[in-house]
Amino acid sequence: MKYYAGLDVSVKETSVCIVDEKGNIFREQKVVSHPDDLVDLLHGLQVPLERAGLEAGPMSQWLFDGLAKAGLPVICIETRHTKAFLKAQPNKSDRNDARGIAQMMRVNLFRPVHVKTLTSQKRRALLTARTLLQGKVIAIENDIRGLLRNFGLKVGAVGAGKYEERIRELIEGMPELGEILEPLLAARQSLRDEFGKLDRKVRQVSKADPVCRRLMSVPGVGAIVALAYASTIDIPARFRNSRAVGAVLGLAPVLNQSGESRRIGRISLCGDAMMRTLLFEAAQVLLSRVTKWSWLKAWGMNVAKRSSGRKAIVAVARRLAVILHRIWVDGTEFRWTRDDAPVNA
Repeated sequence: MKYYAGLDVSVKETSVCIVDEKGNIFREQKVVSHPDDLVDLLHGLQVPLERAGLEAGPMSQWLFDGLAKAGLPVICIETRHTKAFLKAQPNKSDRNDARGIAQMMRVNLFRPVHVKTLTSQKRRALLTARTLLQGKVIAIENDIRGLLRNFGLKVGAVGAGKYEERIRELIEGMPELGEILEPLLAARQSLRDEFGKLDRKVRQVSKADPVCRRLMSVPGVGAIVALAYASTIDIPARFRNSRAVGAVLGLAPVLNQSGESRRIGRISLCGDAMMRTLLFEAAQVLLSRVTKWSWLKAWGMNVAKRSSGRKAIVAVARRLAVILHRIWVDGTEFRWTRDDAPVNA
């Protein structure tokens, strides 16, 4: 008889449910959320385990690696599908969620999620840390603007390099206000220094990687976009064709069809939000800042004429996702003329 395991992971403990091929519960238990404890439990059952499923989450990559190295048939499953399946249960608890995941494994009703390699995980951590510090710097700058606005002082449009100089100019002759803003300015400068270190690290890693260098041959794609794309896609061979990448990143329109009604809506916004945002920025740079003409920019400008600039950015971002994958797979660089462009682009 075959057996299936469902793991509902939390920070401290993981609820485990084992069911047989008929759906009967074989064993239920809570263990510490650590790969070694889970391996000891599952190996100690002494039963033929067909599949073990855990929902994608912050700890799923770590647990997945530990269980997979131990030879267990572990599968990381897609979060939205899991929530939709478990929503049918009237009562939500860790125990019931583990039962539901185990039943999903038994009836083969799940969508597996690709677990990234260790290199891609480290690169993604680097990009996330860089984005986090960048957001903190912007937040402090906006808070300082808000504080000064209460006193009728307007910072106005000023670059990052002259921001502190502008603030000191505004609070000159106001020592009490200076005492309040001095710690914020110091914190901002410290965050900017650390952000600069991570930013240089990102560019250094990207320029040292041959795949990223080829991706940066595409207009509008810089070191950050290239490294983020490489860490997001991880293994390009897992996509059957390049056109599937746009849908995975949430850049494909949603189809709503019922009977004679058929409506194509906006893009799904599923998948990696950071990568999708970076592709939007790359598309905007291509259409507005890149001066050298290319078939891709001409195509995007035609889309803007037919519909709007916003739709053109989305369309170019989706096409960039496809082109970057094709360049990665083919080992080529971007071709500026349409006649030389790859067919699948």
